[in-house]
Amino acid sequence: MDVTAEISQEDGFAGESGAAKIKERLEKRNQARIEDAERRKEEKESQSVAEEKDEFFSKTFSRERVCIEELLSSCSGADRAVVTQRLEEATVKTVQLQKFLNDSVLFLTQYELRQSQAALQKLQASLAETRETALPKKKFAFRARTKAADKVSAPVSDTAQADVATSAPASGEVDGAAASEQCGFSNMDNEFLTKTSEEIQKRDVLLTHLSNCKVRLVGSPSTLHLKHIDSCEILCGPVSSSVFVDHCRNSTLSFPCQQLRTHNTKDTQVYLHVTSRAIIEDCHGVSFAPFSWSYPTLEEDFSVSGLDKDRNNWTQVDDFNWLAAGTPSPNWTVIPEPDRKTNWDP
Repeated sequence: MDVTAEISQEDGFAGESGAAKIKERLEKRNQARIEDAERRKEEKESQSVAEEKDEFFSKTFSRERVCIEELLSSCSGADRAVVTQRLEEATVKTVQLQKFLNDSVLFLTQYELRQSQAALQKLQASLAETRETALPKKKFAFRARTKAADKVSAPVSDTAQADVATSAPASGEVDGAAASEQCGFSNMDNEFLTKTSEEIQKRDVLLTHLSNCKVRLVGSPSTLHLKHIDSCEILCGPVSSSVFVDHCRNSTLSFPCQQLRTHNTKDTQVYLHVTSRAIIEDCHGVSFAPFSWSYPTLEEDFSVSGLDKDRNNWTQVDDFNWLAAGTPSPNWTVIPEPDRKTNWDP
């Protein structure tokens, strides 16, 4: 029995009215078939795209992982300059691989995500181990103050402004950097501390064990390390590479940089200009706003640093303790505009 006869028998339609209703039913059934076919086609295409994404991720992640492992292996027996260059390249590639993984979280299965995270953590451990073996840490010593710096900070007590001439403890070391390339402040409380461009330009700056201090770093350091900072306000000019923050609390930080890594930090505001992405781990109550500190030679220091002043990813924060896709991390927030600090006077 054909469809028309079936419908006629079911409904007992007759005449023109019945024929019209039969035609309407037929059109609806045909439309339903078309929509079902389209739905099946979209599902198939969607599945195909997901499979292609997954395959692309697996191949790319594996290729980059092998490349990093080869770089680390090639450090064995090489001279210090070559090792330094290869470790820098491996570090950059590891950061890029972390970003690639973060950007792929939405379509990865939980198993694939766990496997990739484990592989990445292994790479990071190998990188740290290779650096420690091939480039042993040197004891950190603060540079003696220059006459120019003494003139700038004349109103401040000599005790507060003097750098430590002897070697600092293990917590005050900057990995792989010679003492002549480092400067900073350590073990100070309730002081106003400054460094001039001449002192910090292209050097590694370390601030450690500071409490209730205000710090102004004018210039463009190579890296900035902040360790064990409590209730401080630290403002720094453009950092050409990375800023590392560890064990910081109840503080306000402001700086431009290429990359930010923050660990074990809580209740701290960061006024940030970052050209890659900010990374936090084991942090709570960290809030962000765009970098807003200004001083007379800021434009010149941006040029020295090589940072792109027009590229600021201050809202792009990766929390390594929060991988729930589609749900914002509870460990960091954006500072509302009315609450942002605008007066940076001492």
